[in-house]
Amino acid sequence: MIGRHVVVGVDGSLVATRALDGAAREALWRGVALRVVYAVQDRDEAGPVLAAAVSRVRERHPRLPVTATAVEADAARALVGAGHDAELTVVGARGLGPVAGLLLGSVAVRLAAHLNGPLLVVLGDHPPAERGRVVVALEGEADTAAVEYAFAEAERRAARLVILCAWEQRHLPQGPPPRMAVRAPGAVRVARRLGTEVPVARTAVERLRRRHPLVEVDTRMVRTVAPQTLLRSTGEADVVVAARPHTAGLPGPRLGWAVHTLLGRSRCPVLIVPT
Repeated sequence: MIGRHVVVGVDGSLVATRALDGAAREALWRGVALRVVYAVQDRDEAGPVLAAAVSRVRERHPRLPVTATAVEADAARALVGAGHDAELTVVGARGLGPVAGLLLGSVAVRLAAHLNGPLLVVLGDHPPAERGRVVVALEGEADTAAVEYAFAEAERRAARLVILCAWEQRHLPQGPPPRMAVRAPGAVRVARRLGTEVPVARTAVERLRRRHPLVEVDTRMVRTVAPQTLLRSTGEADVVVAARPHTAGLPGPRLGWAVHTLLGRSRCPVLIVPT
């Protein structure tokens, strides 16, 4: 039985090597072991790739415990299985640059949809820049889990936390919505929830600031956290944290617009937190 650990998927590519380097750093920051996983059709082909990965980690981080495992399965299925009890799962992806949308069959997208724990997606084959910032968006109470994770990540990295906080919903009028809207079942309840979500979330931020006094926080008020606003922020970040929304009652997992946008076009690694 393995103790606390970070899981990373490798396949011998340069993109996977960047993910391996990122996973090793995350394991060191957490004080846990690193588990390297290679999904193959035949275990006999896994030796050279796994040996190279372990050698790279040990050369760079000689005190980091590292193990390697070959799994006969497709990559997404192997990493979902390996990551079910991991503190973090890490995978590399190429992204799509300026092109909108996602490669629907990609391992990163499938992991983001089905993994139960946090997922770090390292995009591209260039070493990530070190800017000393963690970015997270806060649009409502549903985002507080991602903000809480972002505080912890910023503390681990000794980085500044940038919170993009939407203020638009705070200015909704008090009382019930107009008569036309009241006709819809539940409209009053929904309108009142929207009117209070952001203040409630801001209260949660203040609580987290007290819990993480060493984290320097930069709260930036924006009218709404639009895709372009979020993408621009990734150009100044070491990592952007995004929530995968809870979708009770809906068939299959949903990634949400933020995760979809970031996996295709982010300029820094993306850390996805299920809520």
